[in-house]
Amino acid sequence: MPNALAYLMLMLWPAVSLILFRRLPLERAILWCILAGYLILPPVAEFDLPLVPDMDKFTIPSVMAFVLCIGLLRKPVPLLPHHPLAKLLTLGFVFGVIPTVLTNDDPVIFEVLAGSEPIRYITDMLPGLRWIDLGSVAINQVIILMPFLLARRYLSSPDGQKELLLAIAIAGLAYTIPSLIEIRLSPQTNTIIYGFFQHDFSQMMRQGGFRPIVFLPHALWLALFMFSAMIAAAALARAANQKTRARFAIACAYLFVVLFLCKSLASFTYALAFLPLVALGSYRLQIKVAVLLATIAITYPMLRNLGLFPTEAILAQAEAISADRAQSLGYRFHNEALMLERAAEKPWFGWGGWGRNLVRDGETGSIISIPDGHWILVFGTLGWLGYISEMGLLSLSLILLGIELHRHKAKEVSPYATAIAIILAATLVDMMLNDTLVPFTWLCAGSVLGYAERLRYPNLFGKAKPLFDGRQILTQAGSAPEKRSLL
Repeated sequence: MPNALAYLMLMLWPAVSLILFRRLPLERAILWCILAGYLILPPVAEFDLPLVPDMDKFTIPSVMAFVLCIGLLRKPVPLLPHHPLAKLLTLGFVFGVIPTVLTNDDPVIFEVLAGSEPIRYITDMLPGLRWIDLGSVAINQVIILMPFLLARRYLSSPDGQKELLLAIAIAGLAYTIPSLIEIRLSPQTNTIIYGFFQHDFSQMMRQGGFRPIVFLPHALWLALFMFSAMIAAAALARAANQKTRARFAIACAYLFVVLFLCKSLASFTYALAFLPLVALGSYRLQIKVAVLLATIAITYPMLRNLGLFPTEAILAQAEAISADRAQSLGYRFHNEALMLERAAEKPWFGWGGWGRNLVRDGETGSIISIPDGHWILVFGTLGWLGYISEMGLLSLSLILLGIELHRHKAKEVSPYATAIAIILAATLVDMMLNDTLVPFTWLCAGSVLGYAERLRYPNLFGKAKPLFDGRQILTQAGSAPEKRSLL
């Protein structure tokens, strides 16, 4: 159970956010309000207020950043993207919950037959959704989108994207300190400071050692963030001048080592695949890979529904690497199959909240499925409408950037945009197996979408100006174009 300090930190974060917005430039204030909240505030702890979503480490920083940007600094934040399809998906994301609530007013009843008599006794019940729940669910959808909307407006310029990557890299470097301590001594930081351990401790033990978790929901979340910080450092090293390139390169190598020590096969595989791509690959190749990964992620449920995804072949490959990893992956696939059967009963608008989407024992109501992938949670809760709106909005950011990159010369495109796209694409792939969608992910999506819109509509956010001049990097670096692997 969280201690008093955990709840005190949540209550103090609005004041911390106010200080950040008063003392830092807008871009940095947005970034550190949301990013530091994600990394420092206690997991699990929340304020359960009536008629509004739970206030926790995800919602409080997002709300404060949005409110302070508009209320304190008087900076406008457009509520809808400019691109028609992005606008439609945003509206679907927010208002798609209406049919979900309206079609789930019936309770889910669990009952048992009393011996041979035709009498059934109710053992448990999940309540139906009421019209009063509609406001809370819709507000939650809006809060989820707040980092996305802020990043689209203020973190989508080349300077804003550089600030985003720099913040990720710095935060990742800072987080290596408690991570290395936990790798050596065991993951106890959250227990010591906030009075509880946020997950199953046995899952933190791997290969005769420990996996760090610090203040995040799971060790897999931390490993994915270390991967993001490493990619950010690599992109900054590639775009830096001769004086600072070595520092970013050393930081990237250090983060790579820490990521290896995190003992997460998926995130380390992403690093092996994408680090050379970000460091040496052309920007067009980077965005092509990002679009391909987004396509795989968004079509995965369709393939699973049709039985076309090669689960057996993947399990065989995992078995060749590690029997434990193969068992874990097989367990995930089994639970996905159970929950797909449950979701098929209400495919269009889903089962709604209260755990109604989970597979339960018909008599006792006890949960017999444990969902891992974010997609199956969204699909079971909000149905196809909710899934397409959310995953479509995240994937569309990458697709639009790919279209605009095809229309422009490579030297006219920010080198930071494609690195953020790679981070976002890797997260989309990871969401097939884990529930790793966090406000930081929405920041990346909003930054990519906003930059793509800036390329398409030069006057979107005011007077048009060059979005990026590749010659600036070459001039700063003091080297000729043919000596740099920029394209």
